[in-house]
Amino acid sequence: MLGHLFNEKNGETKVMRCQPLSPALGAIIYDIDLSQPLSDTNCNELRELWLQYAVIVVRDQTLTPQQQLDFAKKIGEPQPYPLLKGLDGFDMITPVLKREDEKINFGGLWHSDTTYQKKPPMATLLYARELPPIGGDTLFANQYLAYETLSEGFKTTLAGLKAVCVSGKGKAAATRSNRVAETGISVDESALIGIHPIVRTHPETGKKALYVNEGHVSHIHGWSSEESSGLLSYLYKHMIKEEFQCRVNWKEGDITLWDNRCVLHYPVNDYHGYRRLLHRITIAGDVPH
Repeated sequence: MLGHLFNEKNGETKVMRCQPLSPALGAIIYDIDLSQPLSDTNCNELRELWLQYAVIVVRDQTLTPQQQLDFAKKIGEPQPYPLLKGLDGFDMITPVLKREDEKINFGGLWHSDTTYQKKPPMATLLYARELPPIGGDTLFANQYLAYETLSEGFKTTLAGLKAVCVSGKGKAAATRSNRVAETGISVDESALIGIHPIVRTHPETGKKALYVNEGHVSHIHGWSSEESSGLLSYLYKHMIKEEFQCRVNWKEGDITLWDNRCVLHYPVNDYHGYRRLLHRITIAGDVPH
């Protein structure tokens, strides 16, 4: 365990424990109560851990929707999901639900959230409310490592290239079809198009990361779909190598915060017959560069 000083609400100083999930990324945080207001010092400390590990899981939380939203506001500016209604009274919180009788899980492919927006979210905050007795993990992949392990020649090839991201790509659209049918927002999906660099520079760490994903990328800007497919197919396989990954085995009450600017994620759909409900908040980002 790694220790970080953390000031409790009663004024005592305790050790906030931090346990790495894998050599590539991810950490579990213990001994912190997010239902209580956090000082700026504590928030800065959490943010440093998040930037270091890219994915942090805060265990053993009991939060109301308002408390989850309050914590999200400490990270940045919450933004609504453009395609679904939020909770009643909390339009920034999107239920991520798979029912017992459903076979499709929401977002069930490797992706970074809503890259079809001009300013995609910098972070996603997911709170585990109801979980299956087994299964339902989420995989994450470090895109700093994915970029750093490319050859110098390939890095040169990618420099300056941009990808066209769309909301209505078939596989991604299929994973949200059940929820859209129930709580979808009327929107012109053809207007949800983002054109972003294939290699982006993280605005806080200054590090470069691959920034494409199979869920939303249509093609390389200025290239045909056929011309784009070979290069993109290679990147999609490279980006999710096992040595770049960590796995979050959810527990009820977990809050997981990940950095969409340098991480892909994949919710594993291996729990048919069981209900799984998480509450999601995305945090506003900037224009990728």
